Amino acid sequence: MALESEPVDPPSDIYKYHVTNTSIDQRVQFMRDSSRTSEIDSRETYSMNPDWRVHVGDPEDASRPDFDDAEWERVSLPHAWNEDEAFREDIYGLSTGVAWYRKTFTLPAGAADTKTFVEFEGVRQAAEVYCNGEFVGRHENGVMAFGFDLSDLVEPGENVLAVRVDNDWEYEEASTGEPYQWADHNFNANYGGITKNVKLHVTDRLYQTLPLYSWLGTTGVYVYAEDIDVDAGTATINAESEVRNEHAGERTIGYEVEVRDPDGDTVAEFDGNERSVPPGATVTMDASATVTDLEFWSWGYGYLYDVETRLTVDGEVVDSVTTQTGFRKTNFENGRIELNDRTIQLKGYAQRTTNEWPAIGTSIPAWLSDFSNGQMVAGNANAVRWMHITPWKQDVESCDRMGLIQILPAGDAESDVEGRQWEQRAELMRDAIVYNRNNPSVLFYEGGNEEISPAHMRELLALRDQFDPHGGRAMGSREMLDSDVAEWGGEMLYVNKSADKPLFATEYNRGEGLRRYWDEHSPPYHEDGSGEGESAWYNQNQDSFAVDAAERWYEYWRERPGTGRRVNAGGMSIIFSDSNTHYRGAENYRRSGEVDPMRIPKDAFRAHRAIWDGWVDIEEAHATILGHWNYEPDTIKDVTVVSSADSVELFRNGDSLGYGERSDRFVFTFEDVEWESGELRAVGYGEAGEQVCEDVRKTAGEPTAIELTPITAPTGWRADGHDLALVEVEVVDAEGQRSPIAFDEIEFELDGPAEWRGGIAKGPENYVLSTELPVELGVNRVQIRSTREPGTVGITARSEGLESASVDLETQPIEETGGLTSHLPGDGLPVNLERGPTPAGPAYEDTRRPLSVATATAGSNPDDAGKAIDDNERSTWKSDEDPETAWIRFDLEASAAISEVKLKVAGHRTTSYPIRVAVDNREVWSGEVGRTLAYDSITFDPTEGRTLTIALEGVTSVEDAFGQIVEITGERHHSDREDAQNYLELMEVELYGPEP
Repeated sequence: MALESEPVDPPSDIYKYHVTNTSIDQRVQFMRDSSRTSEIDSRETYSMNPDWRVHVGDPEDASRPDFDDAEWERVSLPHAWNEDEAFREDIYGLSTGVAWYRKTFTLPAGAADTKTFVEFEGVRQAAEVYCNGEFVGRHENGVMAFGFDLSDLVEPGENVLAVRVDNDWEYEEASTGEPYQWADHNFNANYGGITKNVKLHVTDRLYQTLPLYSWLGTTGVYVYAEDIDVDAGTATINAESEVRNEHAGERTIGYEVEVRDPDGDTVAEFDGNERSVPPGATVTMDASATVTDLEFWSWGYGYLYDVETRLTVDGEVVDSVTTQTGFRKTNFENGRIELNDRTIQLKGYAQRTTNEWPAIGTSIPAWLSDFSNGQMVAGNANAVRWMHITPWKQDVESCDRMGLIQILPAGDAESDVEGRQWEQRAELMRDAIVYNRNNPSVLFYEGGNEEISPAHMRELLALRDQFDPHGGRAMGSREMLDSDVAEWGGEMLYVNKSADKPLFATEYNRGEGLRRYWDEHSPPYHEDGSGEGESAWYNQNQDSFAVDAAERWYEYWRERPGTGRRVNAGGMSIIFSDSNTHYRGAENYRRSGEVDPMRIPKDAFRAHRAIWDGWVDIEEAHATILGHWNYEPDTIKDVTVVSSADSVELFRNGDSLGYGERSDRFVFTFEDVEWESGELRAVGYGEAGEQVCEDVRKTAGEPTAIELTPITAPTGWRADGHDLALVEVEVVDAEGQRSPIAFDEIEFELDGPAEWRGGIAKGPENYVLSTELPVELGVNRVQIRSTREPGTVGITARSEGLESASVDLETQPIEETGGLTSHLPGDGLPVNLERGPTPAGPAYEDTRRPLSVATATAGSNPDDAGKAIDDNERSTWKSDEDPETAWIRFDLEASAAISEVKLKVAGHRTTSYPIRVAVDNREVWSGEVGRTLAYDSITFDPTEGRTLTIALEGVTSVEDAFGQIVEITGERHHSDREDAQNYLELMEVELYGPEP
């Protein structure tokens, strides 16, 4: 049971609650079970995740196949050996050291004289891999997938894979002594071990390679679309496979391609040319065809195809690879991003790549990646920017299914680097491109969290052009606003605009606040700033945190496409879920998330959902009342509604309280509302006064009972030793409505073949792994993990004074032979089609008329006057310090009605400039500009004229208007400007006439 009108979970057609014992086939609605294993014996891919042994320490001879590991802990992958510490310890206290993982497996029958490869999706930090006691190789970057050829090391009987892992924060590359820049204490939570999936591939000696450039040096299959006609539903589908012949003799190879839709129906089949391949040779086979009646991947429309590429010899298939991909059209120019010929302004989150959960870390099952990423889409986000480090394949594929655009980095920290550290970054970008170039959700590659040199950007572009020349993806970096090399840019925190390459904020809105704090009027009565930390901004309550979310987004939305020649391409709010990373508030983890670590929404999530529903312009209106409606008698408080409607009226028990005062476009405030038990209803109206949305809060009665709701994968809860089930616990009244101010302590009892992993709440060690924890605002969630034994798992929840609750769940057996299973992570998970295909028609209407400036002249430094209108936010015009010459004039191409000036001043965060604005020497406005994260907007009555002049009218004032913002170093912003100066410095000026 959720709060009234509260959308909390991913798209409804994907994640329903599953408590029955129905089969996997009955649960899969959209996708066939594409296990990626062919019906022929030419190639088999297995999961190696179940049944490993792990030991923390560095025992001698642990690589030997006859080493006795019987007393080691039995685990299934992915698994961090220090997982118990996730959210219990802060990022700086996470344990490091050496651990060993060992796996015994038997090759499948018929695997003699084949090729055998192991694929690790990632190990933190370094992995030394041994097969049957022989050293195979060492992988050290802690991020990327890698693979080894085990063909000459495996035997027909039992085999032993042993992996020595080392997650030392200060780990240095063995061959060079260089550390890895992205092994950073601030944002890369250090979960050590084999933290991602492991697969085994068995192929013929004539085979399509794997996309694992590190160690194997291979690029695999590349599928892409060209000549896309979105309206007609047609495109040319191209498939390219890197093929290697390791037979003793030459082979003449045929190349077949089959494209299947999500129902498994064939939509196209086509062939390439036959080719003779000598022994030991590597060649590229390719084929293409025009395909009709295509569906295109889009925001909230994760439409995916299976593209099967087959190698044949004498008409017999000898190797088959199925690539799951989607097709879409992109364009990046005129300051805009286009997806399938429609402009989209990015609205989403800068999420920590570790994307962690309490007592689990990053190593969650694939369905839970969908649950988390799907929540973003359900909250009307269209993009996620993974912060600083390449995401693991599971999250990349999840975004494909959910219809969530990705900005995909390689690995870095806070600056450009040189020498071997730059080479490490470039190599990681290369590997990430090769590994993820078939994933349609990846629209951007990120070359750096901060500006990199033009030479480095060219190097990354060359890698993109070499390995992904047809993928429709832009390469860029934060801060490269004036680069003629980068294809996108943008800053943290600040609003940027461009008429050239798209500029969007890579992260903004850094406030922090726990979900448990509604406001200062509700238990536990939290005022902003209460608690330890670096400023009040990092200890907010939900009300102020949600208002900040709406106000900060408005700064980007008001510069959206359709508002002029220079526009903003969007912004990524930091972060989506509270994270076990760098923090500034009272807790030992980052609370900037719009949802808490268990993905329970805060009001800021609902605020974003209310104002983000549209590609650019608002397409469907929503409203959300912040907070709840359970207060003490005589409570008087301001009620805030966040809404995309044009006006909002508030009703208390059916009586109108009038219309809210509108600010920052989306925030409606009703002052001094007296609480009365009953119903609070907000009704939103459109421009014509028609009702377009509403939201309701009802007073809950006294708590009487506990309610449990299990949340499991759409494919069921698998007894693989790794799969998780969530159980939501609520305290409800007699009518089943959640009590929004309940903090009852709940005692849990677990029975059956499962492992308790618990949840999180404010208290000792954040209650991590505790079987007793409180609900917060009437709700919490816990996790339980399956074992290898299938069966019935019972959960009972009790609390003094409340009716207890119980629920039973079933774990389903998985087939496993010789330590291998064909059930791969992500198999059978449905795609999200809820938003439908890309809508036809424009995404916005023009709201302003930009005016063209013919010339710019100035009272001082006239040669630089053009820099104020050059579409380059790094160039400025600056007057000298004579007040008489601190002016600049813009001459229009023709006389026009002028009604608005947009400008960004130098030092805009800290410096205030008193100015006056005149049209044809008639003053139309005077006041102060600056001390903002965004653009200043000066509006006045439309005034006909040919010239507009901006002049300094006093001295500057320097004081950081956002002193609450603390850099990752712990320092606040310090301006290099001096107070009371007689100069005017402008970065960019735009002139507008009345709406068309």
